[in-house]
Amino acid sequence: MLKIIDVETKYGNILALKGISLEVRSGEIVTIIGANGAGKTTTINTISGLVRATKGKVFFEDTDITNLPTDKIVGLGVVQAPEGRQIFPQLTVHENLMLGAYLRKDKAEIKKSVDSIHALFPRLYERRKQMGGTLSGGEQQMLSIGRALMSTPKLLLLDEPSLGLSPIFVQHIFEVIKEINNRGTTILLVEQNANIALSIANRGYVMETGYVTGEDDAKVLLTKESVRSAYLGHGG
Repeated sequence: MLKIIDVETKYGNILALKGISLEVRSGEIVTIIGANGAGKTTTINTISGLVRATKGKVFFEDTDITNLPTDKIVGLGVVQAPEGRQIFPQLTVHENLMLGAYLRKDKAEIKKSVDSIHALFPRLYERRKQMGGTLSGGEQQMLSIGRALMSTPKLLLLDEPSLGLSPIFVQHIFEVIKEINNRGTTILLVEQNANIALSIANRGYVMETGYVTGEDDAKVLLTKESVRSAYLGHGG
């Protein structure tokens, strides 16, 4: 479904991605783990078109999306829920959700999507008239994921969904991520909490300082001593 081939990405003169290659197959949850500064978010942003690869190619369903504008990438079915949630605090929960449907014209189907998201996140239904800025961090994360789902993604890119959340909210968010995948959405998950990410993923990639340094089935990565000592000893 998604193929990244020998991609380099720069911020000014700083090489953030140093020739990475990875693949996400249809129906999978694939996670990228690594420390801060490893290049995980840059990878997601390069796929989304928020930053441009200076070398290499990104393919989605055999379409070269390397240099496509972000809205065109969203239109193809690749949608990101960004790090830090980035909801609109002065808009209601419902208005935030509707922004995720800005490329859609099918009003009846949009209503079905809203109902589906309310079923996934009942709290968003309860708070649908509240301003986004009044929500807790966990509720804002639900809203960020819900807004992304309003674009009916084929591939959902999740960037650090557990960041800043209490353990109980983290558990809930990851249960919902599994449910979203069970409903047919492929997921690429960037996550510093390697333990929980690998526990729900099919496969994982390990990144260090702009390189992919490891790749395997998630269950195998959970047992590898190098991964355990670097990323699992303290739960993330």
